[in-house]
Amino acid sequence: MTVSLVGAGPGDPGLLTVRAAELLAAAEVVVYDRLSLEGLLALAPADAERISVAKSPTGPSTPQDEINALLVERGRRGERVVRLKGGDPFVFARGGEEAAALLAAGIPFEVVPGVTSAIAVPAYAGIPVTLRHSSTSFTVVTGHEDPTRPEGSVDWEAVARVGGTIVVLMGVGRIRAIADRLMAGGLAPDTPAASVQWGTRPEQRTIRATLGTIADQPLASPSTIVIGEVAGVDLSWFESRPLFGKRVVVTRARAQASELVTALEAAGASTVELAAIEITDPADGGAELRAAAAGVGAYDWVVLTSINGANRFLDELRDARDLAGVSVAAIGPGTAAALAERNIVADLIPKEYVAESLLDAFPAPPSGGGGRVLLPRAAVARDVLPDGLRAAGWEVDVVEAYRTVTASPTLRQREAAATADVITFTASSTVERYLEVKGDDPVPPLVACIGPITADTARAHGLTVDVVADEHTIPGLVAALVAHVSG
Repeated sequence: MTVSLVGAGPGDPGLLTVRAAELLAAAEVVVYDRLSLEGLLALAPADAERISVAKSPTGPSTPQDEINALLVERGRRGERVVRLKGGDPFVFARGGEEAAALLAAGIPFEVVPGVTSAIAVPAYAGIPVTLRHSSTSFTVVTGHEDPTRPEGSVDWEAVARVGGTIVVLMGVGRIRAIADRLMAGGLAPDTPAASVQWGTRPEQRTIRATLGTIADQPLASPSTIVIGEVAGVDLSWFESRPLFGKRVVVTRARAQASELVTALEAAGASTVELAAIEITDPADGGAELRAAAAGVGAYDWVVLTSINGANRFLDELRDARDLAGVSVAAIGPGTAAALAERNIVADLIPKEYVAESLLDAFPAPPSGGGGRVLLPRAAVARDVLPDGLRAAGWEVDVVEAYRTVTASPTLRQREAAATADVITFTASSTVERYLEVKGDDPVPPLVACIGPITADTARAHGLTVDVVADEHTIPGLVAALVAHVSG
């Protein structure tokens, strides 16, 4: 098998290339460095071996010779190995050394370029590395030189004379000496300079200064340093997003969290996935649901109250044509969308996405009686809907389509959640299960709920609810949170 030297990009998982994602999805072994995000590692199969070869400026580091030997060893075993490297493997990432070791050992390899931080990080800080009228070139230089060469290998005075934009990677530890030599080479002390820490990631932090003052700023690794006229340009967009700097806990089941995570991160938030619930099969293994689906033609209406209920019911349906003559009601656009994916159009979607609104919109049963409603739903749910339909004269069969059970978050997830700024709840079950798993951990200071029912559950358990979405959807929840934070 081939060893793949894969560029992970600067940090934002969205900057990973398609080829890189394909290789990660098929990997048997992932060898990664300290800058690799968990979101990228999660792209590999659950049973893939994950090996950290972290290199830290201040902590333990894995020697490069050991990394080379590891790649050769695993390559000889015939395993599908992905060497995941920050940025681009061949841009100050020692990918060339690893490729040379593999070549010498006769191990097949490929190189997958990644988006280099030298360009991406300044872009995320709103700094173009070139501008037509002020900077028509840029120079990328490492500030982390070979420690065995005390005299240094970079002629900083010559770099200063080249002009244009200077991008320094891994230069925080030597920034004072670098700045002094650039000024000795002719750059003015008031030349704009900027440092971008954790660029492209939710914790990004940009410091703007001058060449003469940059060394006096509170810099920390990993940072990309930009020197030149463009460093004075502020086209900020990433750090200007409304939820930037906010850490938000997502309590949805892992399989359903992606929509909320994506929406929150698009608004600038960093997310902590603390799945409070897991979706499992009904207690009877789905026998009652299968029987109901097989006999669905005997009903006048099928009422679906959630995406989970819709998908579980449709999975058991033999053919969409079995719904001929049966009307379908869906609470919420998400549930309706789940139907639409199976080419089924909901006949009724209430104005508000709660049981009470559906009852208001639901038709009266046939005048002669005998109208039947099938309600596939969670094992534990409010009885407002079936009770209301029965009171209106309908015959209602409630069928267990799935169960929600308490998930088991890791200690790392709990620690991250305990220090978050916001926690989101998308159903009453997420509130109840979260309170079961959090232990003595503090609740994040701001609580946001998808709708009034979920909010009422949170309040009933002693939580102070700060945000309730007017539109009881994921986009509605994010919009309400943005409005609250923005004031």
